[in-house]
Amino acid sequence: MTLVALSAAYGAGGVRIGSALADELEVPFLDRAIPNAVAARLSVSVDEAVAFDYEASRSWIERVLSGFIGSDTGAPAPLLSEGASSEDFRRATEEILRRQAETGDGVILGRGAVLVLADDERVLRVRLHGPAERRIRQAMRLRGVDEETARDTVRRLDRTHAAYYRHFYGADIDDPSLYHLVIDSTAIGVDDCVELIARATTALARD
Repeated sequence: MTLVALSAAYGAGGVRIGSALADELEVPFLDRAIPNAVAARLSVSVDEAVAFDYEASRSWIERVLSGFIGSDTGAPAPLLSEGASSEDFRRATEEILRRQAETGDGVILGRGAVLVLADDERVLRVRLHGPAERRIRQAMRLRGVDEETARDTVRRLDRTHAAYYRHFYGADIDDPSLYHLVIDSTAIGVDDCVELIARATTALARD
């Protein structure tokens, strides 16, 4: 059984590392497939599921959470399909994560998987992070965005992801006790990150 839950800050190379790790471990990589599964589960459009997907959207969850965290982003939350609430999306996402965990294999990027699967002793929990300035430079290189876009996205997604963890799970996304392994993936290359995580996965399974 090989299960890895990755939490990656913007600019930390989560998609690239997660995809390469899944290839190395020969297991499925769950990233963009999750909104498709959520859409099917809730009978809503894929676009709507993607809109809720806090990893894919830079502002949706920020607007939704504005009422919870006491900030005003100056924009109302978009309407959901009738009968589908933010809690419905969260629960559907969690159900999909748990179903994947039941298979015993997979590399799961984001979606609170580190917390949702925290009680599953088979799951290696990993945080990919790095100093903001280095993540900005790395995002520019990997994503082909300009500095202003990268800087704004780092600022917004750092705040958004922290608010998501805090509101739904009462957790601090930067708490090292949530993870087996915390890696500065702006200082360590993709191949070395993959090797480190793969070795840790083997060590966890052995224990």
